[in-house]
Amino acid sequence: MSEPLNPEQLRSLTPLNVLSEQQWRELRGQLTPQPLLQGQVLFRPGDQARVTYYLLAGELLLQSAEGVQRVQAGSELSCHPLSPSLPRLHEARALTDASVLALDTATLNRMLTWRLAYHDLLLELGQGEDELEWLERLLENPLFAKVPPSNVRAMLERLQRVELAAGSTVLAEGEAGDCCYFLKTGRAEVMRGAGSEQQVLAELEIGACFGEEALLADSPRNATVTMLDDGVVLRLDRQDFFALLKAPVVNEVSLGEASRLLAAGAQWLDVRLQKEYERAHALQSLNMPLQLLRLKARLLDKNRTYLCYCDSGKRSVSAVFLLTQLGFSAYALRDGVDALPPVQRDALLCESGSGYLARSGGRTERSL
Repeated sequence: MSEPLNPEQLRSLTPLNVLSEQQWRELRGQLTPQPLLQGQVLFRPGDQARVTYYLLAGELLLQSAEGVQRVQAGSELSCHPLSPSLPRLHEARALTDASVLALDTATLNRMLTWRLAYHDLLLELGQGEDELEWLERLLENPLFAKVPPSNVRAMLERLQRVELAAGSTVLAEGEAGDCCYFLKTGRAEVMRGAGSEQQVLAELEIGACFGEEALLADSPRNATVTMLDDGVVLRLDRQDFFALLKAPVVNEVSLGEASRLLAAGAQWLDVRLQKEYERAHALQSLNMPLQLLRLKARLLDKNRTYLCYCDSGKRSVSAVFLLTQLGFSAYALRDGVDALPPVQRDALLCESGSGYLARSGGRTERSL
């Protein structure tokens, strides 16, 4: 099996050459050359696959209604994506045995957008290599794709450093929430419940934001976070969180706007408790209670848009913030279903309409 390309081999490929080494490491799973046999077609006109291709070895023929063009590995043309517009305008056929690099376009675009938007900020704030790497890992969290660099700069200036030993409790379930945190070094574990009822929800990675759910929902902490190693967390006070992060990250929509998104393929995501859901829910909605969302988000489709709703809108806003961190596209129904006129509310929530329940074990099942 071929080995993944190394950074030196990537430096000639535009625009891959602007990515950081940390980003290249994240792409490592996609950086293995793929063989293409002589005569084999890579793509045809009209192809809609969101894949970015580079020619690494051999020769290809690009053919369109406007003519034909030979692309040889090592040429200036091969340093750029092959027929990048969608739907594709060309047929690409191998003239010799060849190899290509195939990258997920959405991932590449996200990384490029982030890198170009935050390049100057990283140069300004990065003091040493370790500090620069941590900043990159923090800012590559998908939620920062929606935060203006000026807000990020202000946030970093207001973060308060807290050093903690392994076993320390950063925040405890049931306590009031007056801040959120970012994990700078070490590992941390998210747990809910106590004794035999204790459940591990997630292990947090460097750069993760946590503790924001209590701020967004204006409710007590719904989980306990404990350090697994000696480490450092950075604290952001409530007022700074709302001013700098919540406003640009959480998208809210009206019922009319939600209807248009549903027509385009979005799905309702009910983040209330299962008993609330069973009383009445939106047709074809998926029930994934907020307190289990971090654990069960793997059941969701990152190619789909989710419309989160609850009674007051607070839980759905928390859900959108969390889903954004995890790389999903999500919107919250503004002010929740209780703010809808009775006629609209009754039309949205059906007592016996079909829907879906997210179960443990990585599956969903239909509800009635």
